Amino acid sequence: MAAFVPAAASARLGGRPAPAIQSSALFGAPVAAGATVSTPARLLSPTMTVAPSAPTQLAIEDLVELLVPADQVDALTAEAATLPSVTLTDVDLQWVHVLSEGWASPLKGFMREDEYLQSLHFNCIRQPDGSLTNQSVPIVLAVDDATKESAADAAAIALKDPSGEVVAILRDPEFYEHNKEERVARSFGLTDARHPYAEIIYNSGDWLVGGDLQVLRHITYGDGLDEFRLTPRQLREEYAARGADAVFVFQLRNPIHNGHALLMTSCREQLLERGFKNPILLVHQIGGKVKGDDIPLAERIAQNKCVLAEGALDPASTILGIAPSPMLYGGPTEVQWHAKSRVNAGCQFYIVGRDPAGMSHPNGERDMFNPWHGKKVLSMAPGLEKLEILPFRVAAFDKTINKMAFFDPSRADDFVFISGSKMRKIMREGGSPPPGFMVPSGWQVLVDYYAKVA
Repeated sequence: MAAFVPAAASARLGGRPAPAIQSSALFGAPVAAGATVSTPARLLSPTMTVAPSAPTQLAIEDLVELLVPADQVDALTAEAATLPSVTLTDVDLQWVHVLSEGWASPLKGFMREDEYLQSLHFNCIRQPDGSLTNQSVPIVLAVDDATKESAADAAAIALKDPSGEVVAILRDPEFYEHNKEERVARSFGLTDARHPYAEIIYNSGDWLVGGDLQVLRHITYGDGLDEFRLTPRQLREEYAARGADAVFVFQLRNPIHNGHALLMTSCREQLLERGFKNPILLVHQIGGKVKGDDIPLAERIAQNKCVLAEGALDPASTILGIAPSPMLYGGPTEVQWHAKSRVNAGCQFYIVGRDPAGMSHPNGERDMFNPWHGKKVLSMAPGLEKLEILPFRVAAFDKTINKMAFFDPSRADDFVFISGSKMRKIMREGGSPPPGFMVPSGWQVLVDYYAKVA
């Protein structure tokens, strides 16, 4: 099992200590005087050859992390007991987790109205120096009328997790109207309450409250998976520990089949061909709330570990991690958030494929989004200029070689596309996939899951 635990996580479990970040362009340190830095294309041609230069991301010391120092926790906890309070939902707590660790840097808490309006209408927030930071999804806290009335004149509000334990203090709260229909329409391009995150919004309070957050403890879940929940800071330490000179990320909410593994391996080969010596892959599962028919996180991680164990991905050059954000199913709007949060985690290259963050329309008649708009939007998104998009190639099962391969339209009849619904049907029936579709032990994890919930 230890082979699958990132070094930084191993340090927290009693393994070797993670080293401090070293000065390098990879981690956002200043470039030496006289050095030549090439500006990467936002969207690479698979055949393009350039000097091995990776985008320089935000320096680790500039991450806005909202956890308070340990020596302040007792005093702040005592203060929180005197304050009006809000009990968070599970999804609210996931957003506190996101904010506390710097995934949404430079946000300092739940959005105030000016930040919310910029995020909702422009997908960006202008900073005091005039620069734009991408923030395509609003990170807000909804409350009801009674909460607003009880805390309207308060200088601070205590935030409690669903069990009633104080996790944070919200300073200088600002209340403003929560126009739910407008938020849903601009976020998802529909107003249908059957959309999973739209349902959350419609069932939330009629007011939003923003303010600066002081988070009193690390958010953990005690589900056996916390070792994979590395923070942006810990991930950067892990890259340094592995001697990475480039970091590329594949974000997903699904199991990994051999087509995914082929794509990720191919992307690493592209980076090696460009001259990088040790590109590191971050396989990053969404760890927050997902819709009911998505496979749960525990089974996804167990399946991903099988992919590493059977060698479909190389454990030496792969980090398996969990991102704390809930899933919004917001298509091209949400994929910008996925990318921006990974930029804060030091990722420089992003694999984006077909219909990222998409789903079927609630009416069941079509997909919600054009399947290729996410990729196009990400290549043009303001505030993400330092992210380089790696080309995506479609993989399918090649009947001539009995394994997953990149689709060749000149011999289309040789390929079989296995949809997610078809894959789930085979699993529910306890069947076997075509040989070479998925590592056998990983397939068995999923068959066992569907047998359990049948």
